[in-house]
Amino acid sequence: MHLGREENTKSAHWKIADLDFSKINIAQVRSDENLFYLVTCASFVESGSDLYTQNLVDYYGDEPEISNWLREQWEVEELQHGQALRAYVEHIWPEFDWSAAYANFLEEYSGYCKVELLEPSKGLEMVARCVVEAGTATFYSALSRSTDEPVLKDLASRISKDEVNHYKHFFRYFRRFRKNEGLRRHRIFGALRRRTMEMKNEDAACALRHVLSTRAPSHANDQAMLQRIHSQMNITIRSHLSPDMTIKMIMRPLDLPPAIQTMVAYPVTQIMNKLFLR
Repeated sequence: MHLGREENTKSAHWKIADLDFSKINIAQVRSDENLFYLVTCASFVESGSDLYTQNLVDYYGDEPEISNWLREQWEVEELQHGQALRAYVEHIWPEFDWSAAYANFLEEYSGYCKVELLEPSKGLEMVARCVVEAGTATFYSALSRSTDEPVLKDLASRISKDEVNHYKHFFRYFRRFRKNEGLRRHRIFGALRRRTMEMKNEDAACALRHVLSTRAPSHANDQAMLQRIHSQMNITIRSHLSPDMTIKMIMRPLDLPPAIQTMVAYPVTQIMNKLFLR
């Protein structure tokens, strides 16, 4: 992942039609319950992107460049991630009622997307966005490495690259606000810490509850089963993490001198590993 100038993906962005579903060995993949839950939960969260996009568009309403990019590229690409993941699920597990399960998920999930949960300044919210994109890019990169199924490997890799590109935009906007708002490192660190601690938030847990309640209604309230599924999902992702780049992306807004960054990289890596593994 090169963190230089952002790519111009708007003109040549991939489409769902680029995915060759005929390459999927359905008989082999259908029995992989862990894969089903990983992809379906991800499809729910990605498909709910428009809930918080409007909050961000309103928050940056007096910044036309940013609000236009959020609406015309970021939201479009995030929603396409959800559509592509949904198409994958429905191709392999057509008996799963994705629409009904998602509707129930959305009813609960909409309560988590509140404007008051945004950071108190535009610059600090850009810091939070950097953390979210870094974490999401890491998740999909790990998902891509975790599977031998070629279409999912390709799809997860494409999504991860999109998230890295989104990070580059948010970081560029952050640098503008950092100067205008006079943001000091202690405030930037505070935003990084808050959003990092929330990285393993209720989103995935909410998605899993609603996926399970539709997939296996008799186990809808089976907390032990939910925990087993969640643990297996975590094991899959954490076994294929590449945390070094994630740490670099998350720490970048602090703009630390190289010597200090080297000193703090190890303890920060340990903290991040615990967050990803919990």
